[in-house]
Amino acid sequence: MSEESKTDTPPDRLSVNPRSEFFDAEKLQRGVGIRFKGRVRTDIEEYSVSGGWVRVQAGKTVDRKGQPLTLRLTGPVEAWYEDLGEDAPVARA
Repeated sequence: MSEESKTDTPPDRLSVNPRSEFFDAEKLQRGVGIRFKGRVRTDIEEYSVSGGWVRVQAGKTVDRKGQPLTLRLTGPVEAWYEDLGEDAPVARA
């Protein structure tokens, strides 16, 4: 990777669902860390830094098409690329 690509911040909105318009496999492959309400979370399905919300799966519940049901939680969201290490630039609203 070039030095330029290592200094960037994650997008404002990103989803792990391939059906979403905000899905980006290349950015997800780098590893995106999410801090929601001061706690690092690994169960985030989608996030929006500027909107101040995250989507998490609602247990094992699925809809009639087999897709997991999600809950939208609001609060402060921070995102960073995990491959940049401890001093990674953080996206904040």
